[in-house]
Amino acid sequence: MRRQRGRRAAGAACAVALTLVLAGCGEEGYEPSGPFRPLPEGAPPEVGPPTESSPAPAPGDPADPGSGQGGGDPNVVASGLTVPTGLVVLPDGSAVVGERETGRLLQVFPDRSPARELMVVPGVDTGGDGGLLGLALSPTFDEDGLFYAYVSTATDNRVVRFPIGGTPNPVFTGIPRGETHNGGGLAFSTDGTLLVGTGDTGNPALGQDPASLGGKVLRIDVFGRPANAAGPVFSSGFADVTAICPTADLPSTIYAVDESAAGPDELNELSEGTDHGWPTAGGGTIEPVFEVDNAAGGLGGCAAVGTTVFLGTLDGQQVTVVQVDGEGTVSEEPEQLLTGRYGRLRTVVLDGEGALWITTSNRDGIGTPAEDDDKVLRILPPSSTGNSPL
Repeated sequence: MRRQRGRRAAGAACAVALTLVLAGCGEEGYEPSGPFRPLPEGAPPEVGPPTESSPAPAPGDPADPGSGQGGGDPNVVASGLTVPTGLVVLPDGSAVVGERETGRLLQVFPDRSPARELMVVPGVDTGGDGGLLGLALSPTFDEDGLFYAYVSTATDNRVVRFPIGGTPNPVFTGIPRGETHNGGGLAFSTDGTLLVGTGDTGNPALGQDPASLGGKVLRIDVFGRPANAAGPVFSSGFADVTAICPTADLPSTIYAVDESAAGPDELNELSEGTDHGWPTAGGGTIEPVFEVDNAAGGLGGCAAVGTTVFLGTLDGQQVTVVQVDGEGTVSEEPEQLLTGRYGRLRTVVLDGEGALWITTSNRDGIGTPAEDDDKVLRILPPSSTGNSPL
């Protein structure tokens, strides 16, 4: 059973990690191969911080779920998209969302202004579970305007970076690619390092293989170099890490969601050198913080603030709200938001006003799309007051 966790000796893992396949880290973080070439990245994006001559759209007033407000659905800020997956909130309060199956990046606005196409990321292969999967903003976005993306090519999964309209340059390449379980979690931690969630590509043995980048959480710098001398692997023993969510106000707390077709999906708290057990059994245990059974699972996204974690569930068609105490255990009965209202819910991101940005995933070949799917939602959780989501 997956609930029984095997912990590897951290020392042994680190020793072997020195021999990891690091083809993903080219000189200065770039590797001139595949559909992306290290060319000048271009000018900063036009969607950077607002200026007096180009003010940002005024933030809208998102509806409380179930409020029944009229005049069109106030929770929907964009519609007619194709499997929106990665999403980042910009300094001006708008968001950029990436379509998994087209590679398009679109800017969407909290006041429900029409979405604006920004660019198409080239070279994305959408076979199986592949595509444009994760997005993250550079820690110095105000200065460099750079986006980071986790994308699938015909031969691998990789992390690239670019400004809007610029050339995507490889940052980290050589992550295993398969028809299923391609990962795609991408988030900068509070210390400025980049966390990358990968999948086992349908081969469960990769999660335990120290010579593979599959089934892992990687930790690298902005150039793709390992964040420590032991190598890029931060944590191992996963089936498919689809999202990573650092907790901004608790710098040492980082969560990841792990989706598995063979058992319950998991919310895990990460720490360096841990083995989360997939697919082995016996030995020591590293318990997940929270599990979701297959019928209500399909974890696709997470966002965390304070002691609260928001989980997007595809099969459960809802956002699950989990309260986690200081011991890393669930402290009260989880709540559910939006159950069955918008179909399959994937990405969940918090903005500075405490609102949740959520993407639907009804055109992914599994869901039942409405005429105006897919959508981007923006809601205030029921407990939101002022600038605090809690």
